[in-house]
Amino acid sequence: MAFTDLAKRRFSSRKYTEKPVDREIIIKILETVRVAPSAKNLQPWHFVVFTESQGIRKIASCYNNVWLKQAPVIIVACGDHNVAWRRSDGKDYCDIDVAIAIDHLTLAATNFGLSTCWIGKFNVMQCADILMLPDGVEPIAIIPLGYPAEEPDTNRHQKFRKNFNKIVHWDTF
Repeated sequence: MAFTDLAKRRFSSRKYTEKPVDREIIIKILETVRVAPSAKNLQPWHFVVFTESQGIRKIASCYNNVWLKQAPVIIVACGDHNVAWRRSDGKDYCDIDVAIAIDHLTLAATNFGLSTCWIGKFNVMQCADILMLPDGVEPIAIIPLGYPAEEPDTNRHQKFRKNFNKIVHWDTF
């Protein structure tokens, strides 16, 4: 599939079928995370994968919507601020690096016919406690993974995205 078509097929799914995701597919998706670029190649990320119902229920309790519990896989993307690169003005690139890795994950999932949803609004402290994260490591996003119970509208970008000329500037802002 052409990359642009793949990017248009990726959508935030909140409905999943009960079909389990094969562990080998999960591993292949996570391999794309492993090869994602990061500032100074420091790779300040950890991905915690839940496939069993007990763990899924625990992590889903950090989020205020019941639909999350129906996903057959939940992945928590964590950033390690202890090892992340910092720019000379002190800006910490951890969140940016983790975001790049998550983007690899969501696109790879789409390539395998799966869907995801990038969840950022969750109880971070509760999630960190459940995961028993060390100091400096924080959960950045919760990502459900599964076979979608609905098809994406690949033309939605025409309605819901800004016009090209409003976001692209040539030679000056």
